[in-house]
Amino acid sequence: MRTISISRRTLLGAGACVLAAATTVPESARAQAATGRSPQNEQTIRNYYGAWEKKDWGSLDSLLANNFTFSSPVDDHISKSSYKTGCWDTQAKLIERFDLERVIASGTDGFVMYVCHTKAGKMFHNVEYFRFTDGKVQAVECYFGTASGFPSAVNSKHS
Repeated sequence: MRTISISRRTLLGAGACVLAAATTVPESARAQAATGRSPQNEQTIRNYYGAWEKKDWGSLDSLLANNFTFSSPVDDHISKSSYKTGCWDTQAKLIERFDLERVIASGTDGFVMYVCHTKAGKMFHNVEYFRFTDGKVQAVECYFGTASGFPSAVNSKHS
């Protein structure tokens, strides 16, 4: 066994450095670490996908803030009305179900990783980031790569 010796002076110096670093961590980083999980926002995420499966725009709309935005590789912060027209009205009828693999929410942020199954027998994986304000979904950012390689309802070549 190898023995390592360290002087008290070195140990105290290292401790002082750690203490100095801890006190300089930005307040926002400490606040985020302290917020913990948000079961309410996790349930909102589950309800969001449940509304898609049920083809229930009214339920989905009630979860979204009035100034809701949606972003993806093909959408840049579109409004709720554009989301309904460009995403919901064209895609909801093509979706059979979602298998939510991971749902995590903390503070005002949430992430979901899912597998979507289309009525055409296709499936695809997505990761989406949710931001919440006053108990409503303020924004969703969907990450799925380029539209041309996306074998799903959003790519008419593969539907």
